[in-house]
Amino acid sequence: MAQTEINWDQQIPLPKLSPFHAKIAVALVALLCFINSYDGDFVFDDSEAIVNNKDLIPSTPLNNIWRNDFWGSNLSSNNSHKSYRPLTVLTFRLNYLIAGGLHPVGFHVLNIGLHSLISALMIDMFSVLIGGLAYDGNGNRLNHAPKASLLAGLLFAAHPVHTESVAGIVGRADLLCALFFQLSFLTYCKAFRGGRESEEKFSIHWIAVSLLLCTAAMLCKEQGITVLGVNAAFDVLLICNVNVYELSQRLFLRRKAEDVSERVRTGLLIRLALLAMGGASMLYARWRIMGTGPPAFTEVDNPASFADNVFLRIVNYNYYYSLNAWVLLCPWWLCFDWSMGCVPLIKSAFDWRTAWLLLLWCFLIGLISQALCSQDSQRRRTLTLGLVLLVVPFLPACNIFFRVGFVIAERVLYLSSAGYCLLLAYALGHCCGRWSRCKGLLRASLLALLCVYVARCALRSHQWRSEQSLFTSALSVCPLNAKVHYNVGKNLADRGNTSAAIKYYREAVRLHPTYVHAMNNLGNILKERNELVEAEELLAKAVLVQPDFAAAWMNLGIVQNSLKKFKEAEQSYWNAIQFRKKYPDCYYNLGRLYADLNRHLDALNAWRNATVLKPDHSLAWNNMVILLDNTGNLAQAEAIGREALKLLPNDHTIMFSLANVLGKLQKYKVSKPRERNYLQ
Repeated sequence: MAQTEINWDQQIPLPKLSPFHAKIAVALVALLCFINSYDGDFVFDDSEAIVNNKDLIPSTPLNNIWRNDFWGSNLSSNNSHKSYRPLTVLTFRLNYLIAGGLHPVGFHVLNIGLHSLISALMIDMFSVLIGGLAYDGNGNRLNHAPKASLLAGLLFAAHPVHTESVAGIVGRADLLCALFFQLSFLTYCKAFRGGRESEEKFSIHWIAVSLLLCTAAMLCKEQGITVLGVNAAFDVLLICNVNVYELSQRLFLRRKAEDVSERVRTGLLIRLALLAMGGASMLYARWRIMGTGPPAFTEVDNPASFADNVFLRIVNYNYYYSLNAWVLLCPWWLCFDWSMGCVPLIKSAFDWRTAWLLLLWCFLIGLISQALCSQDSQRRRTLTLGLVLLVVPFLPACNIFFRVGFVIAERVLYLSSAGYCLLLAYALGHCCGRWSRCKGLLRASLLALLCVYVARCALRSHQWRSEQSLFTSALSVCPLNAKVHYNVGKNLADRGNTSAAIKYYREAVRLHPTYVHAMNNLGNILKERNELVEAEELLAKAVLVQPDFAAAWMNLGIVQNSLKKFKEAEQSYWNAIQFRKKYPDCYYNLGRLYADLNRHLDALNAWRNATVLKPDHSLAWNNMVILLDNTGNLAQAEAIGREALKLLPNDHTIMFSLANVLGKLQKYKVSKPRERNYLQ
């Protein structure tokens, strides 16, 4: 274990702070970067994961959290996303309980606080990975790289790529995963509190605690299991001080077994076996919980994974890696979604974009050669551990082990960015040591970089405060992304600006001609504007592309009903019900169709089904009362009206309809108070 001062650390133009003050400084920078998102709305994925997630409601059994996925769907369902993050959902539920409802401020404040805490704890991780693990006589961990760890911590706290994880509430999964990731690593370090001799004498207790914290990280987000790889690399490279390149040479040249055993000791093998068994147990449990198998993603989500040509698939995956690297290096072009044409596929080896992936691998190969072959053991160790922290947390998102549901996702870089910040701090530190005469210029450059990071974070977190600003900001970054145009259009429509929404929906359909949700929403707007022929064409195309799209079938039925195509409308409604068994609104519209055709009994049955599925369906109740009134079934109308008011005692429309019925029955004493209640 490295226990000497790092020479180049002293050249970094930062003050040497005590551990406590360094953590406070980093936490304050993290707070400064994202504080303006504290009063933001629920945006983008927050709607599904929080607003519409019944697992947050106190009346929902707490056990549901352990049976459902992150979005509230049962894990055994084929429609489940299979993202199992019960501890994250539990924190959402606690936010709901404390605030007494869905108030976004509490959710945002906790996210900002978590990022500040994680940024502060990163100093401890960086101090170990850069300066080594050493303790004083009182058992306190020493920091042999105080300035380098502070610099890396500041870069991490202010990196703009973290905005999605901090300002987007669903990013809580990444934050909690990172927190338990750190705690698992730091706890693993505690197993070696005896100095160099602890290489063989280590604490099983602390390793077990580290595995439990790894499990907690995985229950926040699947990426958490990768801490086992970081712990293993730390053990091999720093605790046992193994030269990986030298060891591989010995094995390759088949040197004597004793030579190899000098480097690979029994204690290391035991610890690696414990980590491997723990990881295998977690993966097996995760596989059993997942139930029906991995989630089914579409070509829209990750087009490269559907490429027929294996060579082009590999080329596109590597191009995605280069884009992730660019987002870390220059986090100016950030977008909430990178799918649906945002990153066009590379379809030829002669595409100019292949130069980017060649550049990436040239840089990585150069870095790896320095990490493995450098004569400086401290450089070898720091670069290797930095690469491990950069690459290992990214492995679940790299499409190697399984298909993922995105092209680029800034949130998955939250942990990997720590490795990038470590490598960047190392590079800046060496520049300061080599160019000590230009220390003033280096100090100004470093300050300028941090100021740019902070300013970019503030701007980006402000964009995440509302869906309008978030979606609009993506138009300049991903103009070819149909989902961006769709979300801008949807936001405009929700705010009542349907004329402007039409433009963006049309562009979404132009960019992605099989975008059924854009067709459905555009068809709905055209229906309201009485442009029924085009609306029918769009909705018919939507159900042709996706035959099980129940909402589009129902909307198609409404349009066909307006066009007097009653037979086709009835069939469309039944198709919708076939694909969504519990669809009260569809039963309501089916009842309206039957009423128009004077099929009164069928209409009543359809509306009754709507109220069974949704007892507070006011329109269905009211229509039943009116229909029975109009057909002279006053006694039955009265009974239905009274039944409805038991469920909806303050519904003035039902009160008025029932008052009319009671008046016809000459029950004036009951009728007049209901009329007065309605007039109030």
